[in-house]
Amino acid sequence: MSDSRAFCPRCGDPVPERSADEADAADPLRPGSEVDLCDACYFDEFDFVDAPDRIDVRVCARCGAVYRGNRWVDVGAQDYTDIAIEQVSDALSVHVDVEDVAWQVEPEQVDENTIRMHCFFTGVVRGTPVEEQVTVPVKIARQTCTRCGRIAGDYYASIVQIRAEGRTPTSEETERAEEIAHDIVADMEATGDRNAFVTEIGETDDGLNIKVSTNKIGKKISNKMVEEFGGTINDAETLVTEDEDGNEVYRVTFAVRLPPYTPGDVIELDGDDEGPVLVRSAHGNLKGVRVTTGERYEADYEEGASPDARKLGEHEDAVETTVVTVEDENAVQVLDPETYRATTVSRPEYFDPDAETVPVLKSRAGLHVLPDEGETEEPT
Repeated sequence: MSDSRAFCPRCGDPVPERSADEADAADPLRPGSEVDLCDACYFDEFDFVDAPDRIDVRVCARCGAVYRGNRWVDVGAQDYTDIAIEQVSDALSVHVDVEDVAWQVEPEQVDENTIRMHCFFTGVVRGTPVEEQVTVPVKIARQTCTRCGRIAGDYYASIVQIRAEGRTPTSEETERAEEIAHDIVADMEATGDRNAFVTEIGETDDGLNIKVSTNKIGKKISNKMVEEFGGTINDAETLVTEDEDGNEVYRVTFAVRLPPYTPGDVIELDGDDEGPVLVRSAHGNLKGVRVTTGERYEADYEEGASPDARKLGEHEDAVETTVVTVEDENAVQVLDPETYRATTVSRPEYFDPDAETVPVLKSRAGLHVLPDEGETEEPT
């Protein structure tokens, strides 16, 4: 009677019978998985782990970013051991026939730029426990990422010019412009945008210049400033170069012109005899309140935020003085803060008849009672 058992085609030894499940799972196109190899011949060519001879990791010496694929990625690492472990994990591959795989890694810091990764593997193949150890050196190549290179080279794609009509921007406006610029960049960085940065912020005789890395940032800063302070935006493109593909590259200048008057300014309108106006808002049309009557004022559409007027002072110039007496619904007596004489002035609607003192502003237009400091902004 002939023997029907299978024999190993390499050594001729009989091959143990395999279960139906093992036979069905075998893939003759997969190297090392032929059903007719004996265990000895199978393990002679069996490679548990496929590991590279060495792994190079590119890191930015300035910001610590790591180059992955075709771009730089911020990882926030204090050292590169975790990065090395991650890179080695991605580079290693285990034979598909191995079951119950377990592994661990022990990093060894050889020097500042070399980490030796000792990797230990265990598993089961054909019911046989197997184990292997591989060592993969990881070389840290310190370079300069694209972003840091641009920052070091003072690169910028957009300039935001903060100016004001007929005046110099206030410290509050320029400080807020800087804050807005940094906040916008921080928000964009938080979403993974590595092209976002502020190149330079510089004061000029008539305002502030903010150089930023993209036109998108410049536009956002400009829109936010006008949203908060009013005013207008003009933009102009300048051709500066061509990129490697021959496309024209433009630099955009955003000119933000803030209104001539800000909340808290007291102005005297040209050709107007109804009394000075305390400005409350410069968004769209200038809005405020008459300091003689307390009535609301709004400039015509054609005048916008820039009606013809003269600035008399600011709310912060007001001096607290004593209320002498309330004469009637239209007049009140207060002490002149300079002469200390009782002076009759107009009584605006916001005047509190029970107040013992009130803020007053003395200017070329006369003496006027102003509202409390918290009432200088336009109600929302």
